Amino acid sequence: MRLGELKRAGHLPTLIAAFLYFDFSFMVWTMLGPLATEIAESLARHGYLLDPNQKATLLAIPILGGAILRILLGFLVDNIGPKRTAILAQSVVIASLFYTYFRGESITYYELLAVASGLGFAGASFAVALPQAGQWYPPRLQGLVLGLAGAGNIGVVIDYLFAPKIAEIWGWPAVFLVGGILSTIILITYILLAKDAPPEVYTPREKSWVDYLKLLRDRDTWWFSLFYAVSFGGFVGFANYMKVYLMNVYQEEMAEIGLKLLSEPNVKVVAGYFGALCIFAGAMLRPVGGAIADRLGGVKSLYIFYGGVFVLAILNTFVHNFHIAIVILFLIMSFLGMANGAVFQLVPQRFGRDMGIMTGIVGCAGGLGGTALIKILGWSKATFGTYAVGFYVFAGIVLLAIVGLSLVKTRWRTTWGLDAGGRI
Repeated sequence: MRLGELKRAGHLPTLIAAFLYFDFSFMVWTMLGPLATEIAESLARHGYLLDPNQKATLLAIPILGGAILRILLGFLVDNIGPKRTAILAQSVVIASLFYTYFRGESITYYELLAVASGLGFAGASFAVALPQAGQWYPPRLQGLVLGLAGAGNIGVVIDYLFAPKIAEIWGWPAVFLVGGILSTIILITYILLAKDAPPEVYTPREKSWVDYLKLLRDRDTWWFSLFYAVSFGGFVGFANYMKVYLMNVYQEEMAEIGLKLLSEPNVKVVAGYFGALCIFAGAMLRPVGGAIADRLGGVKSLYIFYGGVFVLAILNTFVHNFHIAIVILFLIMSFLGMANGAVFQLVPQRFGRDMGIMTGIVGCAGGLGGTALIKILGWSKATFGTYAVGFYVFAGIVLLAIVGLSLVKTRWRTTWGLDAGGRI
């Protein structure tokens, strides 16, 4: 990872700005996950009890909104530029955060669903940050560059580390106040640092909705959508549901560990710490996955990462020891994070001139995958009283992606891969 080469080959301030924008947007996007228990308890005090499916729906709405809005923002990136698109989207996010804070604990479940939809604009930042950073750099550095920009996934780690503690001290609405203030500061920083790539570096081609239809008729669009629905969908789905999962399965063990090792009596805070540990791995290893894909090729890297996730997802259903389970979840998130980087080592090589739209489409698929995983886990718990079935379903989807790689690898390497400029 030669940062000096990144500075010479592109525009480092824009790469930094894209990372910060995506990082704090991702933090806001997944904010409901680490606060799910506190919000549910607050609603219960006001006479509204949430069942597992309703909790899953509340957590899934921002992911679904982010998925759909990625297509819209990807379209805007190619027509009005990444910077203007980011400013518009972030304004909606900031308004949603401050609205929630001022409504406080009197907010209703249905208002929270509306707020969750507004937070979807934060998740759609993916379709802005990655093209803006990638447009400045050559194909040989795309895996590393988009991995670094995409490492903004670490924002969810900030959530899990600090949101439960802030909620314990000042109440969960205070988390939204902090999020609103930080998002405002980051937006100002982004405006000062980020620049759209000039014509001599990248010449955007204005897109119409017909261009979307054209790309949707390309079978590779669907393959990339499947691969990202598995990798990013798995990452964001587990990240958003992690605290609910840990609280439902390992609450007693975490309470004991919190008292003995962390001197933390609040098990919800302890769950946040362990969730942050697992999510941190996936977020930080995304650029590593991109760099590995630059060296080994995206396809071979995805075989390794998906294979690891498949084995670990099955293994997790047989484990009932908290310490072993945390190691497994840590490794699952690690492989999913690296797979995210590997997928986006391939996408710009295949669709380099359509990155705005393709990031929107593929990013949408990733968000839909995350939405589906959250709902699958909630359904599994509500229907069977266990998460094992949900993990089996997820493992089956990962296996489908591995089969898909086997079907496309030869064609990719002998067609567009010959002139792509990077390893396939």
